Amino acid sequence: MKSVDSTEGQDRELLTHEETIQLIHEAQNGDKSAMEVLVLKNIALVKSIVKKFLNRGYEYEDLMQIGTIGLMKSIYNYDYKYNVRFSTYAVPMIMGEIKRFVRDDGMIKVSRSLKELAGKAMYAKEKLKFLYNREPTIQEIADEIGSTPEEIIQAMEAGRPVGSIYDVIYEDDDNPILMIDKIASQENHVSTVIDKVMLKEALEQLEERERTIIIMRYFQDKTQSEIAKVLGISQVQISRIEKKVLAKLREML
Repeated sequence: MKSVDSTEGQDRELLTHEETIQLIHEAQNGDKSAMEVLVLKNIALVKSIVKKFLNRGYEYEDLMQIGTIGLMKSIYNYDYKYNVRFSTYAVPMIMGEIKRFVRDDGMIKVSRSLKELAGKAMYAKEKLKFLYNREPTIQEIADEIGSTPEEIIQAMEAGRPVGSIYDVIYEDDDNPILMIDKIASQENHVSTVIDKVMLKEALEQLEERERTIIIMRYFQDKTQSEIAKVLGISQVQISRIEKKVLAKLREML
């Protein structure tokens, strides 16, 4: 893949605001050449931001690749109704993309070759998204950079950000909800579903009168006296049957 920094000298002629808006409109509608012109004319933004990260042990080409992805995302998401110039809108998106890369890179060490392949795959994905006006398939990304789907999947998985179970996923005033809270909630939900299924199966194994008493007692909140009137037997009999059935259910569960 051609280096995003191999166009030195070609990006100095600036576009007018009107030209930029027109090209963004065309790029957002899948015009590949418009996207390439916008990237070329705005690559100086990426270069200026990349320079701020050069003393952190990262290769210039890697940071340029990631920064260009941020530039392409800003082109895709920009709306002239924001009432800000495109460059003003693009800078924080480019910066954010590079910061995420720097932040996530140190958590799990990935080989140099996988990093390079992941960068190429991410760049190709954004490029094809604009070209096809949809998310590209793994096969299309692989064909674009001359790799295999298996290698693409491995590289992209290796570069996936690592999350913490203590990350805040939602915050309402002073009550943040952490990932671990969500996991616990899901586990409790699954446990509840399993319990309900097991209870239903156990109830189906009871005799009809036994099942009726348990349902009326614990699902319809009726007293033993109320059940006795419905079934035409004494409250003492209901009490004995209930104890017997509960013991049976405990053994089943």
